[in-house]
Amino acid sequence: MTLKNDFASLSDLEPMKAELTATRRHLHANPELSFEEAETARLVAEKLEAWGYDVTRNVGGHGVVARMTAGSGKKSIAIRADMDALPIAEQTGLDYASRVSGKMHACGHDGHTTILLGAAEYLARTRRFNGTVTLIFQPAEEAGAVSGAPAMIADGLFERFPFDVIYGLHNHPGAPEGTFLMRSGPLMAAADTAEITITGKGGHASRPHLTIDPVVVACHLVVALQTIVSRSVDPTQTAVVTVGAIHSGEVSNVIPESAKLLITVRSFDPKTRELLEARVRKLTESVVDGFGATVEIDYVHGHPVVVNSEAETEFAWKVAEELVGAEKVTTCALIPGSEDFSHFLEHKPGAFLRLGNGVNSAILHSAKYDFADESLVAGAAMWARLTERYLDE
Repeated sequence: MTLKNDFASLSDLEPMKAELTATRRHLHANPELSFEEAETARLVAEKLEAWGYDVTRNVGGHGVVARMTAGSGKKSIAIRADMDALPIAEQTGLDYASRVSGKMHACGHDGHTTILLGAAEYLARTRRFNGTVTLIFQPAEEAGAVSGAPAMIADGLFERFPFDVIYGLHNHPGAPEGTFLMRSGPLMAAADTAEITITGKGGHASRPHLTIDPVVVACHLVVALQTIVSRSVDPTQTAVVTVGAIHSGEVSNVIPESAKLLITVRSFDPKTRELLEARVRKLTESVVDGFGATVEIDYVHGHPVVVNSEAETEFAWKVAEELVGAEKVTTCALIPGSEDFSHFLEHKPGAFLRLGNGVNSAILHSAKYDFADESLVAGAAMWARLTERYLDE
């Protein structure tokens, strides 16, 4: 059994801070959207190849998978980082702000990628692990329902690069830099969407009795949908039904033919998820029929709930406490946002962690957001130590 002192520590990774910061800021200045991560993937693959990893490119799109084996151990661990940016015009004013108009790393994937690269370099250089490590650099996390995780799985990720457990992380605005937040069981919500198209009967605004006004129907439906969570969902469960858009009509003196509603539906429990869909469908059909209109419902299942397995979460918690101290590891509250890492966890045990991005950090997907470079060393050291510890168990 390897001595505890021999596992990666913050001091082991601290000398890499300047290099990690430079890499992260280069990625930040050169963002690529989902399905466009060619240059980011090239940079990642070239670094990994130079460090001695067996690298496979273009897995599920621009995905990069790197593997390395040391010692005679039979266990295998996988760690994932996402690479894509968002279609947002940056407003930070930073020296290393995005050089690409209308695109920026507003969710910290530049930091996630850099953290895993830092751990990769350290693990390759020290080779103080006993087994196989698989590093997954995933494209298109921000792409919605058709995203990079299921694409990599469909491209044979599990069969081509077998591993026992999988871990990932996301930065967490509002928590101090270098701290970790974890939660066993459900962590992040399932996110479904519904596009509801109401068809009425258009006509002159001065003669509403000759029409079936889809705008009125849509307004009644919006109010009715708000009762689903308050009156149909168990109060001990958490759920969200939000109407994010209503589109209908162009001018004031015409009652339009149709109205369209766009809805997001979020939940943390499979049964609640089924209930929400059933209630959205039934309530919509009833309200619309009551006004004499017709309706089409396009209900799309998005990412499932992120469910962390108990043993893997407890193990990561213990490793994090060893690394940064118990006072810097806390329980994470439920997060109503979604994450396509959930697709990996449907097939393999593992855990998704949160890494503090600063108490005063701008929120995710904000034009003023920036990843906290002060968290790079802690993140890289966590992945390095977790790998060594898991393969040593």
